[in-house]
Amino acid sequence: MRDSWANSQADSLDDRPAGPPVGPSAGPRAGGVLGVDLHLEPRGSGLRAGLMDALREAVRTGRLAPGTRLPSSRSLALDLGVARNTVADAYAELVAEGWLTARQGSGTQVARRAAPRRTAAAPARTRPARRGPAHSLLPGFPDLAGFPRAQWLTAARRALTAAPHEALGYGGPLGRIELRTVLADYLARTRGVYATPERIVVCSGFIHGLMLLGQVLRARRVRAVAVESYGLDLHWNVLAEAGLRTPALALDARGARTQELALTRGVGAVLLTAAHQFPLGMALHPDRRSAAVDWARGTDGLILEDDYDGEFRYDRQPVGALQGLDPERVVYLGTASKSLTPGLRLGWLVLPEELVGEVSEAKGGTDWVSSVFDQLTLAEFIASGAYDRHVRSMRLRYRRRRDQLVAALAEQAPEIRVTGIAAGLHAVVELPPGTERSVVEAAAWQGLAVYGMSRFRHPSVPPGADALVVGYGTPSDSAWPGALDALCRVLP
Repeated sequence: MRDSWANSQADSLDDRPAGPPVGPSAGPRAGGVLGVDLHLEPRGSGLRAGLMDALREAVRTGRLAPGTRLPSSRSLALDLGVARNTVADAYAELVAEGWLTARQGSGTQVARRAAPRRTAAAPARTRPARRGPAHSLLPGFPDLAGFPRAQWLTAARRALTAAPHEALGYGGPLGRIELRTVLADYLARTRGVYATPERIVVCSGFIHGLMLLGQVLRARRVRAVAVESYGLDLHWNVLAEAGLRTPALALDARGARTQELALTRGVGAVLLTAAHQFPLGMALHPDRRSAAVDWARGTDGLILEDDYDGEFRYDRQPVGALQGLDPERVVYLGTASKSLTPGLRLGWLVLPEELVGEVSEAKGGTDWVSSVFDQLTLAEFIASGAYDRHVRSMRLRYRRRRDQLVAALAEQAPEIRVTGIAAGLHAVVELPPGTERSVVEAAAWQGLAVYGMSRFRHPSVPPGADALVVGYGTPSDSAWPGALDALCRVLP
Protein backbone atom coordinates (compact mmCIF):
# COMPACT_ATOMS: atom_id res chain seq x y z
CA MET A 1 0.00 0.00 0.00
CA ARG A 2 1.29 3.48 -0.84
CA ASP A 3 2.57 6.01 1.72
CA SER A 4 0.10 8.69 2.76
CA TRP A 5 0.24 12.15 4.21
CA ALA A 6 -3.14 12.80 5.82
CA ASN A 7 -4.08 16.36 6.65
CA SER A 8 -7.06 16.99 8.89
CA GLN A 9 -9.10 19.43 10.93
CA ALA A 10 -10.31 18.97 14.50
CA ASP A 11 -13.28 16.94 13.31
CA SER A 12 -15.51 15.24 15.82
CA LEU A 13 -15.72 11.46 16.07
CA ASP A 14 -18.96 11.17 14.11
CA ASP A 15 -17.30 12.95 11.12
CA ARG A 16 -20.29 15.10 10.53
CA PRO A 17 -19.89 17.05 7.28
CA ALA A 18 -18.34 20.41 7.93
CA GLY A 19 -16.96 21.23 4.50
CA PRO A 20 -14.69 19.64 1.89
CA PRO A 21 -11.49 17.78 2.85
CA VAL A 22 -8.63 20.17 3.48
CA GLY A 23 -5.29 19.76 1.69
CA PRO A 24 -1.90 20.84 3.03
CA SER A 25 -2.08 24.23 1.32
CA ALA A 26 -5.70 25.07 2.17
CA GLY A 27 -6.74 27.44 4.90
CA PRO A 28 -8.79 26.56 8.00
CA ARG A 29 -12.56 26.29 7.91
CA ALA A 30 -14.55 28.82 9.80
CA GLY A 31 -14.16 28.13 13.48
CA GLY A 32 -11.72 25.27 12.78
CA VAL A 33 -8.00 24.87 13.23
CA LEU A 34 -5.36 23.57 10.89
CA GLY A 35 -4.68 19.87 11.33
CA VAL A 36 -1.47 17.88 11.23
CA ASP A 37 0.21 15.91 8.49
CA LEU A 38 0.40 12.23 9.36
CA HIS A 39 2.80 9.88 7.62
CA LEU A 40 1.69 6.24 7.69
CA GLU A 41 3.00 3.21 5.89
CA PRO A 42 0.40 0.41 6.31
CA ARG A 43 1.78 -3.08 5.70
CA GLY A 44 0.21 -6.48 5.13
CA SER A 45 -2.57 -7.81 2.92
CA GLY A 46 -5.51 -6.53 5.02
CA LEU A 47 -6.23 -2.82 4.76
CA ARG A 48 -7.68 -2.43 8.24
CA ALA A 49 -5.06 -4.65 9.92
CA GLY A 50 -2.23 -2.88 8.09
CA LEU A 51 -3.52 0.51 9.13
CA MET A 52 -3.88 -0.59 12.76
CA ASP A 53 -0.34 -2.00 12.81
CA ALA A 54 1.06 1.24 11.40
CA LEU A 55 -0.75 3.32 14.01
CA ARG A 56 0.34 1.05 16.87
CA GLU A 57 3.94 1.25 15.71
CA ALA A 58 3.79 5.05 15.48
CA VAL A 59 2.44 5.28 19.05
CA ARG A 60 4.79 2.62 20.42
CA THR A 61 7.92 4.31 19.07
CA GLY A 62 6.83 7.75 20.23
CA ARG A 63 6.43 9.22 16.74
CA LEU A 64 2.82 9.93 17.70
CA ALA A 65 3.06 11.47 21.14
CA PRO A 66 0.30 11.13 23.76
CA GLY A 67 -2.44 13.67 23.12
CA THR A 68 -1.71 13.99 19.40
CA ARG A 69 -4.90 14.66 17.42
CA LEU A 70 -5.38 12.27 14.49
CA PRO A 71 -6.97 13.03 11.11
CA SER A 72 -10.68 12.48 10.73
CA SER A 73 -11.67 9.12 9.24
CA ARG A 74 -12.94 10.95 6.18
CA SER A 75 -9.65 12.83 5.57
CA LEU A 76 -7.44 9.81 6.16
CA ALA A 77 -9.62 7.56 3.98
CA LEU A 78 -9.47 10.03 1.10
CA ASP A 79 -5.68 10.35 1.32
CA LEU A 80 -5.19 6.58 1.61
CA GLY A 81 -7.63 5.84 -1.14
CA VAL A 82 -9.63 3.40 1.02
CA ALA A 83 -13.19 3.23 2.26
CA ARG A 84 -14.02 5.53 5.14
CA ASN A 85 -15.44 2.59 7.12
CA THR A 86 -12.01 0.90 6.99
CA VAL A 87 -10.43 3.84 8.80
CA ALA A 88 -13.39 4.25 11.19
CA ASP A 89 -13.25 0.55 12.15
CA ALA A 90 -9.49 0.72 12.72
CA TYR A 91 -9.90 3.80 14.93
CA ALA A 92 -12.72 2.13 16.91
CA GLU A 93 -10.71 -1.03 17.57
CA LEU A 94 -7.63 0.93 18.68
CA VAL A 95 -9.85 2.94 21.02
CA ALA A 96 -11.11 -0.31 22.51
CA GLU A 97 -7.52 -1.55 22.93
CA GLY A 98 -6.52 1.65 24.73
CA TRP A 99 -4.16 3.05 22.08
CA LEU A 100 -6.52 5.92 21.17
CA THR A 101 -9.25 7.95 22.83
CA ALA A 102 -12.33 9.49 21.25
CA ARG A 103 -14.62 12.16 22.62
CA GLN A 104 -17.58 13.91 21.05
CA GLY A 105 -16.40 17.22 19.65
CA SER A 106 -12.71 16.50 20.31
CA GLY A 107 -11.95 13.99 17.60
CA THR A 108 -9.61 11.03 17.93
CA GLN A 109 -6.36 11.38 19.87
CA VAL A 110 -3.47 9.22 21.01
CA ALA A 111 -4.26 8.01 24.53
CA ARG A 112 -2.21 9.65 27.23
CA ARG A 113 -1.67 6.32 28.99
CA ALA A 114 -0.29 4.86 25.77
CA ALA A 115 2.96 6.76 25.96
CA PRO A 116 5.84 4.49 24.84
CA ARG A 117 7.93 2.86 27.49
CA ARG A 118 11.60 3.56 27.20
CA THR A 119 13.97 0.65 27.45
CA ALA A 120 15.70 0.70 30.80
CA ALA A 121 19.39 1.45 30.46
CA ALA A 122 22.18 0.66 32.83
CA PRO A 123 22.59 3.53 35.27
CA ALA A 124 25.33 5.87 34.17
CA ARG A 125 28.11 6.85 36.50
CA THR A 126 27.37 10.06 38.25
CA ARG A 127 29.69 12.81 37.13
CA PRO A 128 29.92 16.25 38.62
CA ALA A 129 28.31 18.87 36.43
CA ARG A 130 30.83 21.01 34.58
CA ARG A 131 30.13 24.66 35.02
CA GLY A 132 30.99 27.08 32.27
CA PRO A 133 32.95 30.27 32.96
CA ALA A 134 31.10 33.06 34.70
CA HIS A 135 32.79 35.63 32.47
CA SER A 136 34.28 35.53 28.99
CA LEU A 137 36.91 37.79 27.51
CA LEU A 138 37.61 35.57 24.52
CA PRO A 139 38.49 37.55 21.39
CA GLY A 140 36.64 37.33 18.11
CA PHE A 141 33.12 37.98 19.36
CA PRO A 142 30.99 41.13 19.37
CA ASP A 143 28.55 42.00 22.13
CA LEU A 144 25.69 39.73 21.07
CA ALA A 145 23.27 41.62 23.32
CA GLY A 146 23.87 44.66 21.12
CA PHE A 147 22.30 43.10 18.03
CA PRO A 148 19.67 45.61 16.75
CA ARG A 149 16.66 43.29 16.86
CA ALA A 150 13.91 45.85 16.29
CA GLN A 151 15.71 47.53 13.40
CA TRP A 152 16.52 44.15 11.87
CA LEU A 153 12.86 43.09 12.03
CA THR A 154 11.85 46.35 10.36
CA ALA A 155 14.35 45.74 7.57
CA ALA A 156 13.16 42.14 7.22
CA ARG A 157 9.52 43.23 6.79
CA ARG A 158 10.43 45.82 4.19
CA ALA A 159 12.72 43.45 2.31
CA LEU A 160 10.19 40.63 2.22
CA THR A 161 7.41 42.98 1.12
CA ALA A 162 9.48 44.34 -1.76
CA ALA A 163 11.09 41.04 -2.83
CA PRO A 164 10.08 39.77 -6.28
CA HIS A 165 8.67 36.26 -6.43
CA GLU A 166 11.77 34.93 -8.18
CA ALA A 167 13.90 35.96 -5.20
CA LEU A 168 12.26 33.22 -3.14
CA GLY A 169 13.60 30.44 -5.35
CA TYR A 170 16.98 28.72 -5.40
CA GLY A 171 19.58 31.47 -5.52
CA GLY A 172 22.52 31.63 -7.88
CA PRO A 173 26.10 31.16 -6.64
CA LEU A 174 26.95 34.86 -6.63
CA GLY A 175 24.20 35.73 -4.14
CA ARG A 176 21.30 38.16 -4.39
CA ILE A 177 21.92 41.16 -6.64
CA GLU A 178 20.26 43.45 -4.07
CA LEU A 179 22.91 42.65 -1.46
CA ARG A 180 25.82 42.70 -3.90
CA THR A 181 24.77 46.11 -5.17
CA VAL A 182 24.58 47.79 -1.77
CA LEU A 183 27.78 46.05 -0.64
CA ALA A 184 29.66 47.46 -3.62
CA ASP A 185 28.62 50.99 -2.65
CA TYR A 186 29.18 50.49 1.08
CA LEU A 187 32.65 48.93 0.76
CA ALA A 188 33.79 51.63 -1.67
CA ARG A 189 32.54 54.35 0.67
CA THR A 190 33.81 53.02 4.00
CA ARG A 191 36.77 50.75 3.19
CA GLY A 192 38.16 52.10 -0.08
CA VAL A 193 37.42 48.82 -1.87
CA TYR A 194 37.05 48.79 -5.64
CA ALA A 195 33.95 46.68 -6.07
CA THR A 196 31.20 46.10 -8.60
CA PRO A 197 28.25 43.76 -7.99
CA GLU A 198 29.62 41.42 -10.67
CA ARG A 199 32.85 40.90 -8.68
CA ILE A 200 31.15 40.05 -5.37
CA VAL A 201 30.29 36.54 -4.23
CA VAL A 202 28.16 36.16 -1.09
CA CYS A 203 29.22 33.31 1.18
CA SER A 204 28.41 31.87 4.59
CA GLY A 205 31.07 33.69 6.59
CA PHE A 206 34.85 33.96 6.35
CA ILE A 207 35.60 30.25 6.73
CA HIS A 208 33.29 29.36 3.85
CA GLY A 209 34.96 31.99 1.69
CA LEU A 210 38.41 30.67 2.58
CA MET A 211 37.31 27.13 1.78
CA LEU A 212 36.18 28.24 -1.69
CA LEU A 213 39.47 30.04 -2.29
CA GLY A 214 41.40 26.99 -1.09
CA GLN A 215 39.65 24.87 -3.72
CA VAL A 216 40.39 27.40 -6.44
CA LEU A 217 44.04 27.77 -5.46
CA ARG A 218 44.54 24.03 -5.36
CA ALA A 219 42.92 23.68 -8.79
CA ARG A 220 45.42 26.29 -9.99
CA ARG A 221 48.22 24.07 -8.70
CA VAL A 222 49.22 26.50 -5.95
CA ARG A 223 51.20 24.56 -3.35
CA ALA A 224 51.41 27.01 -0.45
CA VAL A 225 49.67 30.03 1.07
CA ALA A 226 51.84 32.14 3.35
CA VAL A 227 50.22 33.21 6.62
CA GLU A 228 51.15 35.53 9.46
CA SER A 229 53.10 33.93 12.29
CA TYR A 230 50.28 34.73 14.72
CA GLY A 231 46.65 34.18 13.74
CA LEU A 232 43.86 31.60 13.92
CA ASP A 233 44.66 27.92 13.61
CA LEU A 234 41.17 27.44 12.15
CA HIS A 235 42.27 29.39 9.07
CA TRP A 236 45.49 27.43 8.72
CA ASN A 237 43.60 24.17 9.06
CA VAL A 238 41.13 25.12 6.32
CA LEU A 239 44.02 25.77 3.95
CA ALA A 240 45.78 22.58 4.99
CA GLU A 241 42.61 20.56 4.34
CA ALA A 242 42.64 21.98 0.81
CA GLY A 243 46.11 20.47 0.38
CA LEU A 244 48.04 23.72 0.84
CA ARG A 245 51.09 24.35 2.99
CA THR A 246 51.04 27.40 5.29
CA PRO A 247 54.56 28.78 5.81
CA ALA A 248 54.60 31.62 8.35
CA LEU A 249 55.76 35.20 7.77
CA ALA A 250 57.49 36.87 10.71
CA LEU A 251 55.82 39.86 12.37
CA ASP A 252 57.32 43.01 13.86
CA ALA A 253 56.08 46.49 14.77
CA ARG A 254 55.36 47.18 11.08
CA GLY A 255 53.28 44.05 10.59
CA ALA A 256 54.03 41.03 8.46
CA ARG A 257 57.43 41.00 6.78
CA THR A 258 55.98 40.80 3.30
CA GLN A 259 59.36 41.53 1.71
CA GLU A 260 60.24 37.93 2.59
CA LEU A 261 57.50 36.53 0.32
CA ALA A 262 59.92 36.33 -2.59
CA LEU A 263 62.19 34.11 -0.49
CA THR A 264 59.43 31.71 0.59
CA ARG A 265 59.50 28.67 -1.65
CA GLY A 266 56.42 27.59 -3.59
CA VAL A 267 54.08 30.31 -2.28
CA GLY A 268 51.31 31.35 -4.66
CA ALA A 269 49.19 33.39 -2.25
CA VAL A 270 49.36 35.10 1.13
CA LEU A 271 46.68 35.61 3.82
CA LEU A 272 46.99 38.97 5.58
CA THR A 273 45.07 40.94 8.21
CA ALA A 274 46.44 44.20 6.84
CA ALA A 275 44.24 46.80 8.54
CA HIS A 276 44.47 45.30 12.04
CA GLN A 277 46.73 42.30 12.52
CA PHE A 278 45.07 39.54 14.50
CA PRO A 279 45.84 39.27 17.34
CA LEU A 280 48.81 41.64 17.81
CA GLY A 281 46.90 44.69 16.60
CA MET A 282 49.27 46.65 14.38
CA ALA A 283 48.40 47.90 10.88
CA LEU A 284 50.53 46.75 7.98
CA HIS A 285 53.04 49.50 7.19
CA PRO A 286 52.64 51.20 3.77
CA ASP A 287 56.04 49.88 2.65
CA ARG A 288 54.97 46.34 3.55
CA ARG A 289 51.70 46.83 1.66
CA SER A 290 53.58 47.91 -1.42
CA ALA A 291 55.97 44.96 -1.08
CA ALA A 292 53.05 42.53 -0.96
CA VAL A 293 51.42 44.01 -4.05
CA ASP A 294 54.73 44.08 -5.94
CA TRP A 295 55.28 40.42 -5.10
CA ALA A 296 51.79 39.49 -6.30
CA ARG A 297 52.23 41.37 -9.58
CA GLY A 298 55.66 39.91 -10.24
CA THR A 299 54.73 36.29 -9.51
CA ASP A 300 51.07 36.17 -10.62
CA GLY A 301 50.30 35.61 -6.95
CA LEU A 302 47.24 36.50 -4.90
CA ILE A 303 46.74 38.38 -1.64
CA LEU A 304 43.82 37.21 0.52
CA GLU A 305 42.84 40.17 2.70
CA ASP A 306 40.93 39.35 5.89
CA ASP A 307 39.24 42.63 6.87
CA TYR A 308 37.57 41.14 9.94
CA ASP A 309 36.90 44.31 11.97
CA GLY A 310 37.49 47.16 9.55
CA GLU A 311 34.64 49.30 10.89
CA PHE A 312 36.05 49.73 14.40
CA ARG A 313 38.74 52.41 14.63
CA TYR A 314 39.24 54.66 17.64
CA ASP A 315 42.46 56.67 17.88
CA ARG A 316 43.38 56.98 14.22
CA GLN A 317 41.87 57.49 10.81
CA PRO A 318 40.50 54.26 9.32
CA VAL A 319 43.12 52.26 7.47
CA GLY A 320 41.76 51.57 4.02
CA ALA A 321 41.65 48.11 2.54
CA LEU A 322 44.74 46.77 0.83
CA GLN A 323 42.52 45.70 -2.07
CA GLY A 324 42.33 49.28 -3.33
CA LEU A 325 46.01 49.14 -4.36
CA ASP A 326 45.40 46.40 -6.92
CA PRO A 327 41.90 44.89 -7.28
CA GLU A 328 43.23 42.30 -9.75
CA ARG A 329 45.78 40.88 -7.29
CA VAL A 330 43.85 41.13 -3.99
CA VAL A 331 40.81 39.13 -2.84
CA TYR A 332 38.91 41.08 -0.19
CA LEU A 333 37.05 39.04 2.45
CA GLY A 334 34.54 40.68 4.77
CA THR A 335 31.69 39.53 6.99
CA ALA A 336 28.88 40.74 9.23
CA SER A 337 30.20 38.62 12.12
CA LYS A 338 31.84 41.43 14.10
CA SER A 339 29.62 44.32 13.05
CA LEU A 340 26.33 42.44 13.64
CA THR A 341 26.54 38.83 14.80
CA PRO A 342 28.34 35.61 13.80
CA GLY A 343 24.99 33.81 13.84
CA LEU A 344 23.92 35.64 10.70
CA ARG A 345 26.44 33.57 8.70
CA LEU A 346 26.91 36.11 5.93
CA GLY A 347 30.19 37.11 4.34
CA TRP A 348 31.42 38.31 0.97
CA LEU A 349 34.35 37.99 -1.39
CA VAL A 350 35.35 40.87 -3.66
CA LEU A 351 37.27 39.08 -6.38
CA PRO A 352 39.63 39.87 -9.24
CA GLU A 353 37.65 39.59 -12.44
CA GLU A 354 39.44 36.42 -13.56
CA LEU A 355 38.48 34.58 -10.36
CA VAL A 356 34.72 35.18 -10.38
CA GLY A 357 33.94 32.21 -12.60
CA GLU A 358 36.25 29.84 -10.73
CA VAL A 359 34.86 30.76 -7.31
CA SER A 360 31.29 30.53 -8.61
CA GLU A 361 32.02 27.06 -9.96
CA ALA A 362 33.55 26.01 -6.63
CA LYS A 363 30.45 27.23 -4.82
CA GLY A 364 28.13 25.35 -7.17
CA GLY A 365 25.27 26.18 -9.47
CA THR A 366 22.88 26.90 -6.62
CA ASP A 367 23.38 28.87 -3.40
CA TRP A 368 22.87 26.15 -0.79
CA VAL A 369 24.28 28.05 2.18
CA SER A 370 23.26 31.72 2.27
CA SER A 371 19.64 32.41 3.19
CA VAL A 372 17.87 34.57 0.62
CA PHE A 373 15.80 36.21 3.37
CA ASP A 374 18.92 37.19 5.34
CA GLN A 375 20.60 38.54 2.20
CA LEU A 376 17.59 40.66 1.34
CA THR A 377 17.27 41.88 4.91
CA LEU A 378 20.94 42.85 5.14
CA ALA A 379 20.65 44.67 1.82
CA GLU A 380 17.70 46.70 3.16
CA PHE A 381 19.47 47.21 6.51
CA ILE A 382 22.49 48.75 4.75
CA ALA A 383 20.53 50.72 2.17
CA SER A 384 18.30 52.32 4.82
CA GLY A 385 21.28 53.63 6.79
CA ALA A 386 20.49 51.43 9.80
CA TYR A 387 23.79 49.57 9.40
CA ASP A 388 25.84 52.78 9.55
CA ARG A 389 23.94 53.93 12.63
CA HIS A 390 24.45 50.58 14.33
CA VAL A 391 28.19 50.54 13.61
CA ARG A 392 28.62 54.07 14.97
CA SER A 393 26.71 53.14 18.12
CA MET A 394 28.75 50.00 18.71
CA ARG A 395 31.99 51.85 17.98
CA LEU A 396 31.24 54.24 20.85
CA ARG A 397 30.33 51.33 23.14
CA TYR A 398 33.51 49.39 22.39
CA ARG A 399 35.67 52.49 22.72
CA ARG A 400 34.26 53.10 26.23
CA ARG A 401 35.11 49.53 27.19
CA ARG A 402 38.59 49.87 25.76
CA ASP A 403 39.15 53.04 27.78
CA GLN A 404 37.79 51.39 30.95
CA LEU A 405 40.10 48.42 30.43
CA VAL A 406 43.15 50.65 30.03
CA ALA A 407 42.20 52.76 33.06
CA ALA A 408 41.56 49.75 35.30
CA LEU A 409 44.88 48.14 34.43
CA ALA A 410 46.74 51.42 34.91
CA GLU A 411 45.28 51.66 38.42
CA GLN A 412 45.48 48.04 39.58
CA ALA A 413 48.39 46.66 37.56
CA PRO A 414 50.55 49.67 36.61
CA GLU A 415 53.46 47.49 35.48
CA ILE A 416 51.29 45.85 32.82
CA ARG A 417 51.45 47.29 29.30
CA VAL A 418 48.43 47.24 26.98
CA THR A 419 48.94 47.32 23.19
CA GLY A 420 46.95 46.91 19.98
CA ILE A 421 44.20 49.20 21.24
CA ALA A 422 43.81 51.68 18.39
CA ALA A 423 41.21 49.53 16.71
CA GLY A 424 39.14 46.36 16.91
CA LEU A 425 37.42 44.45 19.70
CA HIS A 426 40.42 43.14 21.65
CA ALA A 427 43.61 44.29 23.32
CA VAL A 428 46.95 42.65 24.05
CA VAL A 429 47.85 42.66 27.74
CA GLU A 430 51.57 42.01 28.08
CA LEU A 431 52.74 39.79 30.97
CA PRO A 432 56.04 39.22 32.77
CA PRO A 433 58.11 36.46 31.13
CA GLY A 434 57.05 32.95 32.11
CA THR A 435 53.67 33.91 33.60
CA GLU A 436 51.20 33.43 30.74
CA ARG A 437 50.26 29.85 31.52
CA SER A 438 49.79 30.44 35.24
CA VAL A 439 47.67 33.54 34.62
CA VAL A 440 45.39 31.68 32.18
CA GLU A 441 45.00 28.85 34.71
CA ALA A 442 44.29 31.31 37.52
CA ALA A 443 41.66 32.97 35.34
CA ALA A 444 39.97 29.62 34.77
CA TRP A 445 39.81 29.04 38.54
CA GLN A 446 38.20 32.47 38.88
CA GLY A 447 35.56 31.59 36.25
CA LEU A 448 37.11 33.82 33.59
CA ALA A 449 37.66 32.56 30.04
CA VAL A 450 40.64 34.25 28.40
CA TYR A 451 43.31 33.20 25.89
CA GLY A 452 47.05 33.56 26.11
CA MET A 453 49.05 34.78 23.14
CA SER A 454 50.56 31.32 22.63
CA ARG A 455 47.10 30.11 21.59
CA PHE A 456 47.55 32.01 18.32
CA ARG A 457 51.16 31.14 17.48
CA HIS A 458 51.82 29.23 14.27
CA PRO A 459 53.24 25.74 14.95
CA SER A 460 56.45 26.55 13.06
CA VAL A 461 57.16 29.66 15.14
CA PRO A 462 59.25 29.54 18.36
CA PRO A 463 57.66 30.85 21.59
CA GLY A 464 57.44 34.61 21.90
CA ALA A 465 56.52 37.14 24.57
CA ASP A 466 53.92 36.23 27.20
CA ALA A 467 50.60 38.07 26.91
CA LEU A 468 46.82 37.78 27.12
CA VAL A 469 44.51 38.53 24.20
CA VAL A 470 41.53 40.20 25.88
CA GLY A 471 38.28 40.42 23.92
CA TYR A 472 36.52 43.39 25.46
CA GLY A 473 33.71 43.25 22.90
CA THR A 474 32.46 39.87 24.10
CA PRO A 475 30.57 40.60 27.39
CA SER A 476 27.21 42.30 27.52
CA ASP A 477 27.04 45.71 29.19
CA SER A 478 25.78 44.12 32.41
CA ALA A 479 28.55 41.47 32.43
CA TRP A 480 31.41 43.78 31.50
CA PRO A 481 32.21 45.21 34.99
CA GLY A 482 32.39 41.72 36.52
CA ALA A 483 34.60 40.44 33.71
CA LEU A 484 36.95 43.41 34.09
CA ASP A 485 37.20 42.89 37.86
CA ALA A 486 37.96 39.20 37.37
CA LEU A 487 40.74 40.05 34.92
CA CYS A 488 42.37 42.50 37.30
CA ARG A 489 42.32 39.92 40.12
CA VAL A 490 44.35 37.35 38.18
CA LEU A 491 47.04 39.63 36.77
CA PRO A 492 50.50 39.54 38.39
